[in-house]
Amino acid sequence: MNETVERFSVITCPQCGTARREEMPTDACQFFYECTGCHAVIKPRSGDCCVFCSYGTAKCPPRQLDPNCCG
Repeated sequence: MNETVERFSVITCPQCGTARREEMPTDACQFFYECTGCHAVIKPRSGDCCVFCSYGTAKCPPRQLDPNCCG
């Protein structure tokens, strides 16, 4: 198992397209994210465990460490 995880992801709002580099929590999935552009509160797409897995450039750390962890 690869113990190196990406801690940052560029998350892109599906509503307005604003993209922002954010630090992801290392021990949990993040279910909600407020866009810094339009202030929409986004949630994961169906089947994804968190907003980073749905809208980020990197999957969340728990999913990086174990692809079957949260889904």
